[in-house]
Amino acid sequence: MVPDMNPPAGATDFLTAAGWEGAEVRPLAGDASFRRYFRVVDHDRSAILMDAPPPQEDPRPFIAIAQWLTGNGFAAPDILHQDLEQGLVLIQDFGDARLKETVEAAPESELRLYEAAVDLLVRLGQEEAADVPPYDLAVYQREAGLLTEWYCPAVGLEVDAQGYADAWASILSTLKTDAPPVTVLRDYHAENIMLIEGSETLGLLDFQDALAGHPAYDLVSLLQDARRDVAASLETAMLDRYKRITGAGDAFDVAYHVLGAQRNAKIIGIFTRLWQRDGKPRYAGLCPRVWSYLERDLKHPALKPVADWFDANIPAELRGDPLVIAGA
Repeated sequence: MVPDMNPPAGATDFLTAAGWEGAEVRPLAGDASFRRYFRVVDHDRSAILMDAPPPQEDPRPFIAIAQWLTGNGFAAPDILHQDLEQGLVLIQDFGDARLKETVEAAPESELRLYEAAVDLLVRLGQEEAADVPPYDLAVYQREAGLLTEWYCPAVGLEVDAQGYADAWASILSTLKTDAPPVTVLRDYHAENIMLIEGSETLGLLDFQDALAGHPAYDLVSLLQDARRDVAASLETAMLDRYKRITGAGDAFDVAYHVLGAQRNAKIIGIFTRLWQRDGKPRYAGLCPRVWSYLERDLKHPALKPVADWFDANIPAELRGDPLVIAGA
C-alpha cells in the first residue's frame, strides 16, 4: 500500500488559522497507525502537522498526555494549534535527530544515550500516574492474544488458543505489586526518543496510548526494541542501572521478563496484522528480531507455562518472518 503523502484537505485553512499561512508543507515518514505527519516550514521556523483523521484516530489523548508530560518537566511537543473535528494538530518540531540514527552514526554514544533514556524512566516512575485507564490483566491478555489471532494463522498453524490464554493467566498474576502504577508510555523506543538540538533533554513522541501500569513495561520497550538490535549486554547493564537507582529487586526482574514476553508476543501479532490487513509488509520483516527477544524472555523460570506452550505449539522453524514463512 502506497501511503497518501498529500496534505489533508483542510490543511491550508487550518494553517492559516494557526498563523502559518503560505508555509511549505513537506511529508514525513508515517507510523503503524492511520496518523500522518508533515513538516510545516515558514522561513526560519518549522512545526509538525499531525493528521489524525476521525473516526480512525482521536488526537485528544495525545494532547492530554503531551500536556501532562510538559507539566511534569518532561519534553513533549508543545501544542501550537488544534482542530479536533478534523483531527489536525500543529505541534512543536523536535527535528530529525532520533536516538536510533544517532547511535547508528556514532556507536560510542550508545551507552550514554541509553543511560539517559533509563534515567528518564526513573523520573517518570516518581510522578503520580496521569489520568489514564489502567494497564490491567484484561488488556495484557487481549494484547498477547494477537499472536494466536494473527501470526499463527498466517504461518498455517492451528494452535491451542485456550491453553495459550490459560498459560498467560497463570503468570500475569505475578505482576501484582503494592507500588502505585506509573504512566506507561507504551511505545518508548529508539525511534520515538528525540535528541533536541542544543539541549541534553530527550524529547518524547508517540505516547497517545499511555496507560497506568507497571514501570517495567517501558523499560522493556526501550531495551527489547523491535526496530533496532539491542545487545544482551547493554540490556543487562541498563536493567541493572534501573534497579540500582530505584532499589527494585527480584520481583522487578520477574515483571520485566513477563512483560517482555507479553509485549513481544503482542508485537509479533501486530506486525503480522499490519502486513495482512493494512498492506504494510515491511513490518513482517521485523518479526525475526522480536522473536529473538521473546525467546530470550521465555528462558526466565517465571515464564515456564508460556514457554511450554510455545514449545508445544510453534516449532522453531515457524518462528520468524510470517511473510517469508507463508511464501507470500
